Amino acid sequence: MEEVWGGRRALHELACHAVVPAMTLAIPVVQALQVLTVLVVAPGINGVIARVETRLQGRRGSRVLQPYYDIAKLFGKEALAPFGTGWVFLAAPLVAMTCYLTVPLLIPVLTTFPLPFGYMGDILGGGFILALASFVIAIAAASTGSPYAQLGASRAKTFSAITEPVVLFVVFTVALVTGTDLPYALAKTVRASADQIVRPAHLLAAAALFMVILFETGRIPVETHTGTNEFGMIEEARSFEHSGPYLALLRWGSTMKQLILFVILINVFIAPWGLASDASLLAVALAILALVGKCALLGVGIAVIDDSFAKLRLFKITEFVSAAFMLAVLSVFTLYFGGG
Repeated sequence: MEEVWGGRRALHELACHAVVPAMTLAIPVVQALQVLTVLVVAPGINGVIARVETRLQGRRGSRVLQPYYDIAKLFGKEALAPFGTGWVFLAAPLVAMTCYLTVPLLIPVLTTFPLPFGYMGDILGGGFILALASFVIAIAAASTGSPYAQLGASRAKTFSAITEPVVLFVVFTVALVTGTDLPYALAKTVRASADQIVRPAHLLAAAALFMVILFETGRIPVETHTGTNEFGMIEEARSFEHSGPYLALLRWGSTMKQLILFVILINVFIAPWGLASDASLLAVALAILALVGKCALLGVGIAVIDDSFAKLRLFKITEFVSAAFMLAVLSVFTLYFGGG
């Protein structure tokens, strides 16, 4: 009898001390989670920024989850198209949304190791995909014949022609530092040594990219990202004639674009830590929480900047973007000639 109880006690102790292997996710599942994370989290980050801005202004403001309710309400409304528009007008939101769902496959959203599609496109390729989304939205706005929509499309393309050289110089700096323009390679270089972050060339390139993000997300320098003043409308004017589910896709896509730019700045340039080093469920879950925390913190900083500076006039955009361009050029010269 004592032998039986002794055997049971030994089995119980063995079970208590046994190490339960961590659940490992399949690589395609992790790849899908990267896209799903951007898709689900993007409106919430926009809600955090809006909430912080209203609190800084002394107003109660809307809930953090308000963007989700707004998108859901738009999906329940009727979709109307202006007379004379063709299939491009209706296809543009779908094409743009597809572009925004593609970019997370190419950048380090959750993992330190490149996923199957990680080597299929570099930072420049991701920029081209985002530019394609902006292009189809502008074409759809121009096809409506609405003066406001055409005005917003024209302004967006005019100023995008100025910001694109900034991104090119930032990518060129990345290529000089890492020997490649793959986002995973740059993130690995930054993680390998914290000294990389304080290198002058790296700081200048990151600052230039940050200024581009401020412009692309409508925070600075003209009006607000939700402004409807015709003297400053850019982003809002392009979707002026869309309604119902198509407008919901454009609004949702706009928040996704903002989050994608945040991810590139944080997980590639500034703080590529907190990412999953393996495909275990716990590591990926912690990576999702870290991403939400870092993007929310960046959103709070952007809200403070947006609320602290007076908006510039429309023609001042060129000066703002030119300053970003000069920072990007200086980063290349500092790295190439000064060893920075």
